[in-house]
Amino acid sequence: ARAGIISTVEVLKVMEAFVNEPNYTVWSDLSCNLGILSTLLSHTDFYEEIQVFVKDVFSPIGERLGWDPKPGEGHLDALLRGLVLGKLGKAGHKATLEEARRRFKDHVEGKHILSADLRSPVYVTILKHGDSTTLDTMLKLHKQADMQEEKNRIERVLGAISQPELIQKVLTFALSEEVRPQDTVSVIGGVAGGSKQGRKAAWKFVRDNWEELYNRYQGGFLISRLIKV
Repeated sequence: ARAGIISTVEVLKVMEAFVNEPNYTVWSDLSCNLGILSTLLSHTDFYEEIQVFVKDVFSPIGERLGWDPKPGEGHLDALLRGLVLGKLGKAGHKATLEEARRRFKDHVEGKHILSADLRSPVYVTILKHGDSTTLDTMLKLHKQADMQEEKNRIERVLGAISQPELIQKVLTFALSEEVRPQDTVSVIGGVAGGSKQGRKAAWKFVRDNWEELYNRYQGGFLISRLIKV
């Protein structure tokens, strides 16, 4: 379909046939391809329709997996749960969004700490449908995190926020002292991949701050990664 040989509609029909698929690797591939399609369609009137399609394809596996690990599960099931819940949450699946908000609240209040494999999907869901309070809470969690792994996890998802003024706040944060120079690229990349508005804002931000970014990375591999994202 990308080569223009067959219609994308045919690809979507094939994807629908995978609803009973249990394998993480297959879902990972489906998710990646749907992500590319979603990005392309974000500039068209079909964007909302592709979100409905994502919800339809991912709902059955999401219901089967649920939110909590089942006895005898392998690590691939945990990865699949994170992938599926993140996909449903971003697409605005109502039950997933409500549960993500509930679990996030418990996590922030220290009542019930989220397991590591559920943090990214929950963070991305609440940010995608969140406001300035949500972003402030996430930045506070970033500041309080003792482990670099958790800081990086938060940095990668901040770009999911969708209001223009909050996108700018995330981009400014990317160049702040709160973020290690080698991790700035992840924050800007997250914004570029987060939404149509984010993509435009990130591109403008890179152009406006090109000198600082170029001097910071001295033409190394991080600058080429930044351009790619």
